[in-house]
Amino acid sequence: MEQGRRRAVVVVAVVVVLAVAAAVWLWPDGGRRAAPPPPAPSSAPPSPSPSPSKTLPYPWFTPGTCFDHPQLSEVITRAEERPCEQPHDGEAIADVLLPEGLTSDVQIGRAMRELCAAPLAEWQQRQGGGGPYYGFPLGPYLQYYKQGLRDATCTLTASNRQHGRKLTGRLH
Repeated sequence: MEQGRRRAVVVVAVVVVLAVAAAVWLWPDGGRRAAPPPPAPSSAPPSPSPSPSKTLPYPWFTPGTCFDHPQLSEVITRAEERPCEQPHDGEAIADVLLPEGLTSDVQIGRAMRELCAAPLAEWQQRQGGGGPYYGFPLGPYLQYYKQGLRDATCTLTASNRQHGRKLTGRLH
């Protein structure tokens, strides 16, 4: 009985360590110049050419910006803006602010996924097929969050892995 309990504790510990390692390994790269804050909400598609106006130490894009990311494109080492008319990994669909009080990278990742859920569902539906599409939130690591950096970007991609399908134009 005691041996079974010990085995269960070891299995749970291994699962937790693997989950934390996967979260750290899969977390978006941290070196990206920032784009400006999003325009006022409207029913029109996002503007095609945002220009940078602030600097963040992690990837952040204004809605309507197309990009490549190293977790989806092995030929780059940091997230980079791309022309939407050429093949690219994803497009920024919304910018959000993370809440106060998060204490780990796992909580930050969960908060980004929750904040991006509604914009992601709306944009997936607007595409009218051709998917699957994936949410790929970009935001700060805990070290930046602790410095007060709360900006995050919700994005839509056509793949969730390297060598996957690329977007070839603007989202609808």
